[in-house]
Amino acid sequence: MTIDEAQQAVDQWIKTYGVRYFSELTNMTVLTEEVGELARVMARKYGDQSFKPGEKDNMDEEMADIFWVLCCLANQTGVNLTEAFQRSLEKKTKRDAERHKNNPKLQAKQ
Repeated sequence: MTIDEAQQAVDQWIKTYGVRYFSELTNMTVLTEEVGELARVMARKYGDQSFKPGEKDNMDEEMADIFWVLCCLANQTGVNLTEAFQRSLEKKTKRDAERHKNNPKLQAKQ
């Protein structure tokens, strides 16, 4: 599935099952909530916290939830995520072509 297809699938789902999109502000809040849920999993999996009883390592699900809401926001605001991502990649490549390679903090530790 391409990013464009994902945006279309989300739009079709909303029109079929969701009645309508939540407002942009509500979806921004939902996106923030979903990022927090991913952060919780990351803290337990890679950080110093442990999973509580009943919690699971569902990092993939949380990332997918973030992508879902991001597609909603893009659809609502007329953003083509494929085009926007391509521009972002070009910008980062131009700006950071040598920056990270020359960063001593990123050099392999001996």
